[in-house]
Amino acid sequence: MSTTPTPRNDGHPYQDPSLPSSERVADLISRMTLEEKAGLLFQTMLTMHPDGRPVEAGEDSMAPTDTTGMVRSKLMSHFNLFGTAGPRQMAEWHNTLQEMAASTRLGIPVTVSTDPRHSFTANIGASIEAGAFSVWPEPTGLAATRDPELVRRFADVARREYLAVGLRVALHPQIDLATEPRWSRQMGTFGADAALTAELVQAYVLGFQGERLGPDSVATMVKHFPGGGPQKDGEDPHFPHGKEQIYPGGMREHHLAPFKAAIAAGASQMMPYYGQPVGTDWEEVGFGFNKGVITGLLREQLGFDGIVCTDWGLLNDEAIFGEMHQARAWGVEHLTVAERAAKAIDAGADQFGGESCPEVIVDLVRSGRLSEDRIDRSVRRLLHEKFVLGLFDSPYVDPDAAEEIVGNSEFRAAGQSAQRRSLTVLVNHERTLPVADERPKLYVEGLDARVAARFGKLVDDPADADLAVLRLFTPYEFRENKFEQLFHSGRLDFTEEELKPVLDLLDAVPTVVCLNLERPAVIPEIAERSAALIVDFGASDEALLDVAFGRAGAEGRLPYELPRSMAAVEASRSDVPHDTADPVFPFGAGLDL
Repeated sequence: MSTTPTPRNDGHPYQDPSLPSSERVADLISRMTLEEKAGLLFQTMLTMHPDGRPVEAGEDSMAPTDTTGMVRSKLMSHFNLFGTAGPRQMAEWHNTLQEMAASTRLGIPVTVSTDPRHSFTANIGASIEAGAFSVWPEPTGLAATRDPELVRRFADVARREYLAVGLRVALHPQIDLATEPRWSRQMGTFGADAALTAELVQAYVLGFQGERLGPDSVATMVKHFPGGGPQKDGEDPHFPHGKEQIYPGGMREHHLAPFKAAIAAGASQMMPYYGQPVGTDWEEVGFGFNKGVITGLLREQLGFDGIVCTDWGLLNDEAIFGEMHQARAWGVEHLTVAERAAKAIDAGADQFGGESCPEVIVDLVRSGRLSEDRIDRSVRRLLHEKFVLGLFDSPYVDPDAAEEIVGNSEFRAAGQSAQRRSLTVLVNHERTLPVADERPKLYVEGLDARVAARFGKLVDDPADADLAVLRLFTPYEFRENKFEQLFHSGRLDFTEEELKPVLDLLDAVPTVVCLNLERPAVIPEIAERSAALIVDFGASDEALLDVAFGRAGAEGRLPYELPRSMAAVEASRSDVPHDTADPVFPFGAGLDL
């Protein structure tokens, strides 16, 4: 096994593992300067070189990074890892970061968090492609199985893979209800149904954290409180034109049900969303600044006493892909950075995501705008979690073990099985599926020909085929902004130009359509004219063909309805589940295969 450094111990009570965490926290806080406390209140992104070295100031990376400066000068000890590498390299990067933290005055260890990284979606604002980790369906696919035990199994596997490389906070689950069909973030949810989402989030939290948070846990940061699904016109509040959140159906309380379940399961952290509520009795400011929501609702009414971390980038404007984006300070755009920070702290937030300006908190306290006692309340929560997770006593990981654990054969097989189970068959005319012919002449589009060739004899012309297999993806509108291009929004129907070659193929040869549902696509013509229709929520070509050819069973049921038209989508109420008129397929649709 690899040799890892020993934890730092200068003989202080906070370094004594035999003491209760409350005593260790109290001792450490008594030793901290205001600057050290302020550093804890910020969590921003770090990147790494493929060989496991930290990225430093002036070096090329996907995000500007000054690892040493953030740890040793800004005294920060919470970071969100962007990107990926091999398990050994990730573990070595983590250990280097912990050694850097151990060299600071008090040696406070680092807590590393991550967006989801066990599936197919790659969006630096939301998720990371699996890479070396085991590959599972997206959360909507887990929801399609309707199996809490599978969800807990996934979370347990992800926990073990995270622990192996030093990832200790999951910036998920995302339990917004997907009630607005156009919203871009639905792939990360458990769908539109509150009861199903509430059941699955409990299994998810227990899989990551266990019955109680401890040294073998990965803390979960549940998001986006109080439910980010009801976005006006389905636009996303990462961007100014998507900042408004509305409740035309009066179902605000309905969106809280999954969060109540998460709190009951012991979720450690909570992330308020960017959205600015409009037309309610809440203050019309983004949820991260909203005292009625964070303190009044989350803390006082729902009894949550864990860490509240804002969504990323509420304070400062920033450049993304070379284009400037204003801070997501919706409703408080007129305030200064310091005034925004003070308002969020007053609202009840403990930590700022995607920010690295602890000097702002220092100035607010020294000017009298914030009390140090108020800062201490947040510091106490943040330190308590570090102690409970065992980071002071065992901050390092074993790179050899990381290579053995991450993406091992057992975990990969479990993910591949889940992909197949999550597939949802919606159309099967004349029992097209499972394909009876062992080696049909196949015409394929949108699939890896090398994979398809294992299932039939490939032909170049549909006229020569016994069967066609066509893989499609949910339509969306192109946006000029580079970052927004990653958030597929707008229309859900194919244009006439896009639809014509699809329908021509369906009319020319019996066709199995495999549709990736990133959002609820509008596909009445495809549903009517395909020989078979399978939808997926993150599955490989091999998984799709295994199901089509009867080598595996599909168990999925739709986690939301598929609308009949864009007019029906536009007429539906953003906060009401299953609200489009005469859907092509209702919530829960699916055939056994």
